[in-house]
Amino acid sequence: MRIALDAMGGDYAPGPIVQGACEAVDALPGIEVVLVGDRDKIEAELGAPAGRHASLKVFHCTQSVGMEEKPTEALRRKRDSSVVRCWELMAAREVDAIVSAGNTGAVVAAGLRTKLFLKGVKRPGIAIVFPSLRGPCVLLDVGANPSCKPEHLYQYGVMGSIYAHHILGVATPTIGLMNIGAEDIKGNELVRETHALFEASHLAGQYKGNVEGGDLHRGASDVVVCDGFVGNVVLKVCEGVLEMLLKTTAQEVLGRLNGERHLAQAAFNDLAQRYDYSEFGGAPLLGIDGICIICHGSSGSRAIRNALKVATTFANRQLNTLIVEQLQKTSSQAAVADR
Repeated sequence: MRIALDAMGGDYAPGPIVQGACEAVDALPGIEVVLVGDRDKIEAELGAPAGRHASLKVFHCTQSVGMEEKPTEALRRKRDSSVVRCWELMAAREVDAIVSAGNTGAVVAAGLRTKLFLKGVKRPGIAIVFPSLRGPCVLLDVGANPSCKPEHLYQYGVMGSIYAHHILGVATPTIGLMNIGAEDIKGNELVRETHALFEASHLAGQYKGNVEGGDLHRGASDVVVCDGFVGNVVLKVCEGVLEMLLKTTAQEVLGRLNGERHLAQAAFNDLAQRYDYSEFGGAPLLGIDGICIICHGSSGSRAIRNALKVATTFANRQLNTLIVEQLQKTSSQAAVADR
């Protein structure tokens, strides 16, 4: 398992990125991490040439894409950037996966430029795992494809259910469609057409219909699909609300306690860690012929280490093969129905 790691991507790169790579190769036997970026800066963090560690290599490049840069413009000007080189390495089959905490738009745009899609996939989507009262819930897309067609959303349902089953352990994942109301007549043309597409498909038994934003954390469905614009807004709102609730609740409770204050503090720390993005490592860009894990921009070494672990799990469970097989099955059934 060979993974290209964007060493220059992220708010605090390359320090925690390199540290996460070191922790991962120590903890995960059988992987090799290619640190893509400025060799001098990477080796300054390593404290020694990467060649001294058999599982760490450096691929030197001279540029990086900043978090604030416009993706398409940056990629046009920076052909030797770390994120571009990561995708080129995977397209050339020199690595099996890429991991980046860099500019999400640039990571996705660089991937779309390679046209490195799985057979049958119309448009890749970013999947994120949300906590709910019933267990983890997969939401996709959260930013890769803001202009969806019904077929894209349907394929997200296919890919999301495979991810929920084989990565999260959900026996028979249910699928919901993000909408402004539960009734069939609600929503714009996109969601109404997608709703009809699901109901007429072989996934009809898993499809639970429309779900509203408030249903996400209630666990109404194991997989929720939406276009990338809506998904990204939902993601950012949920992150902000969770942070606010944890801080204000902790302040209120701790301010009223004396002797057992340390127990309450420990409980809040455990709760914050349970919902910390670092625990999940990163979000997969599903539909890519390869593996791409996108991390939070402020990822520390623990998040990077876990993202590298997620990439190996993705490969070991052969999710891409399962996605292709399922999409081919869907196409065959649709062809039969048309006759």
